[in-house]
Amino acid sequence: MKKKILLSLLFYCLAVPISFAQKASIIPVNLRFEYLENPMGIDEQFPRFSWTLEARDKKAFGQKQGAYRILVASKASLLDRGEADMWDSKWVNSDAMQQVVYQGKPLLSDRTYYWKVAVKDEDGKPSPWSKSAQWTTGLFEPDEWQAEWIGTDQLFDPKQKDCNIIDPWLRKTFELPRRPGRASLFVASVGFHEVYVNGKRIGEDVLAPAVSDHTKRARYVSYDITPALKKGKNVVAIWLGTSWSIHGPYVSDHRPNTPVVLAQAAIYAEKEPQADAKPIFSLATDASWKTHPSPNKLLGIWDSNRMGGELWNANQEMPEWNRLDGDDSAWKNVTVYKPELKLSAQQVEKNYLFDEIRPISIEERADGSFRVDMGVNFAGWTEVPIKGNPGDTIQFLYSEREQDDMTFGLHSAYIIGATGKGVFRNRFNYSSGRWITIKGLKEKPKLSAIHGWVVRTGIQSATQFACSDSLQQWIYDKVRWTFENLSLGGYIVDCPQRERLGYGGDAHATCETGMLNYHMGAFYTKWMEDWRDVSGTESIVGNMYDSTFARKKLMGGRILNNGILPHTAPTYMGGGGPAWGGIVVTLPWAMYQQQGDKRILEKNFELIKNWLAFLDSNTKEGLLQRFGGHWDFLGDWLWPGATAEGMNNDKPETLCLNNCYRVYNLRTAAKIAHALGKEKEANQWEEQANVYSKAIHDRFFNKADNSYADSSMANLAAALLADIMPKDLRPQVIERLEQEILLNRNGHIHVGITGGALLFKLLRENNRNDLIYSMTSQTDYPSWGYMKANGASTIWEMWEKDLPGHSLLHSSYLYPGAWYIDGIAGIKLDPKRPGYQHFVVSPPSALPALRWAEASFNSPAGLIEVKWKREERLALQVIVPPNCSATLRLKHEDDIDVEPYGNYIKKIGQQGGEVIYELQAGMYSF
Repeated sequence: MKKKILLSLLFYCLAVPISFAQKASIIPVNLRFEYLENPMGIDEQFPRFSWTLEARDKKAFGQKQGAYRILVASKASLLDRGEADMWDSKWVNSDAMQQVVYQGKPLLSDRTYYWKVAVKDEDGKPSPWSKSAQWTTGLFEPDEWQAEWIGTDQLFDPKQKDCNIIDPWLRKTFELPRRPGRASLFVASVGFHEVYVNGKRIGEDVLAPAVSDHTKRARYVSYDITPALKKGKNVVAIWLGTSWSIHGPYVSDHRPNTPVVLAQAAIYAEKEPQADAKPIFSLATDASWKTHPSPNKLLGIWDSNRMGGELWNANQEMPEWNRLDGDDSAWKNVTVYKPELKLSAQQVEKNYLFDEIRPISIEERADGSFRVDMGVNFAGWTEVPIKGNPGDTIQFLYSEREQDDMTFGLHSAYIIGATGKGVFRNRFNYSSGRWITIKGLKEKPKLSAIHGWVVRTGIQSATQFACSDSLQQWIYDKVRWTFENLSLGGYIVDCPQRERLGYGGDAHATCETGMLNYHMGAFYTKWMEDWRDVSGTESIVGNMYDSTFARKKLMGGRILNNGILPHTAPTYMGGGGPAWGGIVVTLPWAMYQQQGDKRILEKNFELIKNWLAFLDSNTKEGLLQRFGGHWDFLGDWLWPGATAEGMNNDKPETLCLNNCYRVYNLRTAAKIAHALGKEKEANQWEEQANVYSKAIHDRFFNKADNSYADSSMANLAAALLADIMPKDLRPQVIERLEQEILLNRNGHIHVGITGGALLFKLLRENNRNDLIYSMTSQTDYPSWGYMKANGASTIWEMWEKDLPGHSLLHSSYLYPGAWYIDGIAGIKLDPKRPGYQHFVVSPPSALPALRWAEASFNSPAGLIEVKWKREERLALQVIVPPNCSATLRLKHEDDIDVEPYGNYIKKIGQQGGEVIYELQAGMYSF
């Protein structure tokens, strides 16, 4: 007996790395799995673990991770005892905290796994185990799917003004011999869905699933339905919303133009079934399911300017439709379909309701309508109580503009039922705007009874920023608010009211703003999968329900498989140019720099190769030529006055910018190839970039004033960013850009989406905060300050205020959002060491009206904080997280006293008028 106790104690000491004599200086926290917290339904067989570290003593310095150990178990109880039946990494001597790849036993489908991590500090002392985390697996193999795709026989008629399909209910009743221990329901749908079990809504997410290319793929969502099931009779019900199921570019000969769903669950007696466990019941969609029309119906046809809204007919309500007491004897049998879609797990955050919005006023108007001011422009849901005569139709018109009752055709309606009252609330669509005009109500609704919510993907904020300049703070706050309102369905939409498309060109204006302010790892990983899906299909601008056009004519989505890319993903529709498809190069590289994620480079390398080869096939005498149709070769877009001047043109400035961008793509791709050890491709792309640069310089350089093409900011920035000019000319071209901004444009910006993104990227990389500050400090046209002066609550599509068709909530000019963090706060990545385990702190030189700034950034490697203030001299506070180091760059006049910090800070040299220091982990105050 004593021997058993001693053996147990010995095993415990070996398994639990806690030193009772001396405590480690660090603790692992913030456990993430494939960028997500405790995700469900992951179908990655070699997933990655990440964590950050917390210092036990916040006042100490130099904390490092010398080793890590990960345990993975199939049962929570095993993990609690320190037993790892799936994987024990043992102690690995490494400072890695991000993207540590699972190397254990093969994972089983539809199981829960539990994990935790411990680390050793700089002195080799082991930390306590982290808190336990978990994930559930999806289905790894296609043949594990036994369910069938089901829907109704009601197909979309594109000739109608409003969609003819009524959103269907589907249900299945079944019996269980006992209360189950585990039941994960996997649901893939084309069109949105909601899941109910025994009358209970499962999950709080909305507008599921994330948007996918439904010519090729359907993503499934995992739901834990165990708590809602019981012994005996049960009913599972699914509500489908039409939405993306009728999106024109998704029309396919193998898929019906109607919402369909596939769902299945293996229901187990055990909570943690072993490998050989058999389910007590298998639930799957098939011909035995029943269907009935719901009260909800799409208004509009889910197309540009016709996104519409929803019609709720209260006369069709059936409260018991998803309950056991519901009588489905009169319901129709479902229709079984056989779409050829790849099934994959949704490995991105779901959509949720955020930021409840309360109206600020209601105006009763002479025509009997009511105008509700929600106080802010937003994309999301609204809830309004209804009271009136049975059969009356109440209309809701949504507008971005105070002078218009409705913009972009966004409207919903409610048909009052027999009770004479009800509540309108969105379900499978959303509106966008600030004002709601309500028509048909007999009495004024109470202000307190009206609600709004932003609907967006559940990305978490990573950053807080504040500064002394009220205009800069306004821009930062509005850029973030706009970005959040565009983060819908696992990609960034251009605008939520008119098109809802995932433009690659716009992503240049948004992606680094996103990465420096939110946890975007899973989001952008998913979006890159979308770009791989659409690769090989040309752009679409036209009616895909026209059989004489679709897949047959230019810009009709012909499947060419030649490396070509459409300009949006996963949505296909819309015009663009080389910078739109080129996002497949720049976005993975930005992710790698921010996250240290090499897998995203590996997964997209063939996509990048094919894209660059496509551009090569359209090159003549070293210059990329116009290709495709009328909407396939856009350059910069939406610069000031662009509508009047004409943006879609064949002028030299467009050809110059697109050729410069192609070289920028090549230079970026070469960096990717080097990072992956693919030297053949790296050398090829570097050589091409140099050859093409000479051709561009020879063709477009203006010797008289050291500019390119039309001497615009856009072409100057593009040429500099792509390093087009000979080295000895670069200072003159930079000087010419300064002149263009400060003198020719009087400190104002004069670029659009693409040109602006390239300009801000260039200036941020070269620490030209003075030039960005000049452009962001203006208050007259064109500027962000002009938007503020005109009452904007979101960032506009165009610099102009009231041009027809102009969106007031758009992705166009969000590029300052990254600059506030890496420019004003001065938290910069080190391009030689991706992932922020080493980073740069570089507070800006004195700028007018900017006396102080502060930011906290939850980087992939931990929480970085910088606070600075300028009075007579610079006061600076810096927090370097454990297991990280930082390079501090200061102007000579901002020199600091390093003596109080001993060896934890070292002066390592001077460069370009700056003094350079190296900081170890810790909290510094100068």
